[in-house]
Amino acid sequence: MRASISKLLPILTLISLFSLSFCGNSSIKNDKARNDSIEAIKAWNKTIVGNFSPQEIIEFDSLAIDSFLNTYPELAFLDSNLKKFYHNRNFHYAWFDQQGLIEQAGNLVARVSNITDEGLFKSPPYKRELDSLILEARMEKQGNQPHTTLELMLTAQYFNFAQIAWQGADQRVSESLKWYLPRKKISYDQYLDSLLSSNPEQITTIKEPVYRQYELLKVFLAKFRKLDNDMKEWPEIVSDKVAYKVNDSSMIISQIKKRLFLLDDFKGDTSSYLFDQELLTTIKEYQARLGLPVDGVIGNGTLKTLNINPKERIKQILVNMERSRWLPLSLQENYLAVNIPEFKLHVYHADSLLWSTNVVVGKDLHQTVTFSGDLKYVVFSPYWNIPPSIVRNEIVPAMKKNSNYISRNNMEITGYSGGLPNIRQKPGPNNSLGLVKFLFPNSYNIYLHDTPAKSLFNESSRAFSHGCVRVEEPEKLAQFLLQGDSTWNNESIKKAMHSGSEKYVTLKKPVPVFITYFTAFVDRQGKINFRPDIYERDERLAKMLLSEN
Repeated sequence: MRASISKLLPILTLISLFSLSFCGNSSIKNDKARNDSIEAIKAWNKTIVGNFSPQEIIEFDSLAIDSFLNTYPELAFLDSNLKKFYHNRNFHYAWFDQQGLIEQAGNLVARVSNITDEGLFKSPPYKRELDSLILEARMEKQGNQPHTTLELMLTAQYFNFAQIAWQGADQRVSESLKWYLPRKKISYDQYLDSLLSSNPEQITTIKEPVYRQYELLKVFLAKFRKLDNDMKEWPEIVSDKVAYKVNDSSMIISQIKKRLFLLDDFKGDTSSYLFDQELLTTIKEYQARLGLPVDGVIGNGTLKTLNINPKERIKQILVNMERSRWLPLSLQENYLAVNIPEFKLHVYHADSLLWSTNVVVGKDLHQTVTFSGDLKYVVFSPYWNIPPSIVRNEIVPAMKKNSNYISRNNMEITGYSGGLPNIRQKPGPNNSLGLVKFLFPNSYNIYLHDTPAKSLFNESSRAFSHGCVRVEEPEKLAQFLLQGDSTWNNESIKKAMHSGSEKYVTLKKPVPVFITYFTAFVDRQGKINFRPDIYERDERLAKMLLSEN
């Protein structure tokens, strides 16, 4: 029954999904404090997975589990977890040895008591009873005798913690927010069983079964909570001109420097009124991590983000920590990941980010769906089979205004269905799908493709499509997908793209694609990134999480 820990814990490096994913780069340069914070959290994490009692002598009656759950009915949902776990270890105690309660019991209680550090609002059930049982066990003169109720309470609290902190809200919550990626599935009884069978050296290398961004965001959750607590107020910075550029001088410049200092972006003299080169460098870096146009000018857009209260950033971090709990297990192969609010496609091999490129995603009226699929086909010089909704709402009205609309746009009618013409656009440089498309069959009719509208990639906010994902570097993506096929090379790919004749190529091995939605993430330099909530999903998720309390 015991499963290899390597099979249980490969965590998805998705956003790590992001162009700036922290995976594969464990150092954070020039930021000792943040490095210390991450190391502290790593040490703290070990307390939940720490050295459990390896003893195989002291055991209890299996009927005690039913009695325990009758006494504590709010934990009854853990019935199968408890029975499976203790059956695997022949009902030997996990939190007691021959000397009594082991040290890790106190560590677990501390972790459960500080569950808000996990970005959670829901208090664990029977927390007061747990504290009382711990106190009673420590005060008893014969404290070396195992206490079955405390034993079962600790294990139940472990499984409850694992479920809410590592698994997240019910799948109905994620699907109500249009998150159709497969949810992570971890057998926590096997996970705990593997921890119990590991020696101390192995345990120190074990990672919690949660996507890496979760732990990185947790560092910044603590940071922004401290900032919010220390500042009490976050006064609005009101500009006295349209924009500030290098060599401008104003009292407002000093206020901006102080605000950037609080956000750990600026390290220079905050009293100076001068917009100097140091501030210029800082502003460009700040704009990059906020997804703003990187022009080094402090205009209304940049100033607006500086005025966002830490409380709002805390909420943004919390909802993205929750999304991180939902991610499935990782892949030890090539895969693609699109982060919608970031407008980026990231290409991975296992934990390594290979490269990233800009994308255009669906506008609010035609939102790109968050889901996953297997990319199976590359289609060169594709036809565009125009969806009925676009035919009805856009093409037919245009045809009524201009009888030559079809021929002028290199389209043709292939038949009729439901009172509408079936229309497709022929291959060519002006085809709306560009010169190549990438298909991963799905019920949402969404795929990746080229586009003739290259200028849109220059925009900082790129939600313009009808739902599909337009890729800025489609030729490079085709080369990547076909690199293992000896019948294709860069020259033949370019030729097929410009042939004007549609050609389907089936990949020898399908490549997984994940389309996700994260508005906060930590980049490879260890910096927190925020993006606008373009589909307005953060606030609703935050309310749903709070309502569970």
